[in-house]
Amino acid sequence: MLPIISSNTKLSQIIIDDPTILSVLSRFGILLGVGDMTIEHICQQKKMNVVFFTTILNTFRDPDFFPEKILYSFEAHLIVDYLKKTNQTYLQFQLPNIERHLHLLISKSDAQNSNLLIIMKFFSEVKAQLMKRIDDDKNRWFPEILALENSEGNKVESTVMAFDESNDSIEDKINDLISMFVVHLTGDYDINLGQAVLLALDSLKKDIAQNNRIRKRILMPLYQALASRQ
Repeated sequence: MLPIISSNTKLSQIIIDDPTILSVLSRFGILLGVGDMTIEHICQQKKMNVVFFTTILNTFRDPDFFPEKILYSFEAHLIVDYLKKTNQTYLQFQLPNIERHLHLLISKSDAQNSNLLIIMKFFSEVKAQLMKRIDDDKNRWFPEILALENSEGNKVESTVMAFDESNDSIEDKINDLISMFVVHLTGDYDINLGQAVLLALDSLKKDIAQNNRIRKRILMPLYQALASRQ
């Protein structure tokens, strides 16, 4: 198990240990050039909840770290806001980055490498499924959660009664995509671009896994609790 991140941990060391955590930090407005600041210092500077921030970082780094009791103590809008920013990261950075590198890889590979076209098609299917979930978050689920949290006794219609198991399939399909890339990539191709695609897919996989844990084990029970008090 990785060392637990605390308020006294230097943020620079976290990034050095795992650069993929930058995708999470960007959701809190944190970029490179953090100096020797500790977690507590940067949370004070940005007026952030230090317990929420460290919990998110720990759950991203270590799948075995998931203290439901701590996360249950946070208000729903705090979790929804983080997941909204996560969705924006997928749309604006991670998905376009993978797509751009895949197109470049295809353009620089020999014509015999037909497996790349199959991989690209499968990635497009995964992207479409993830975008459909993001659209549902934006237009239905997240607004309902916030309305329930702020209902103050007013009736709010709830339409999501269980965790959508298709959410888990996104994670499985990214795993399949990585396996296809590792096992079935053939012919001459740009090695650097190949590695870039693989690393970007692995980063997305890790991010989606954390996203699903928060959605399934925290936000859905919290949503159901809010709905039941109607």
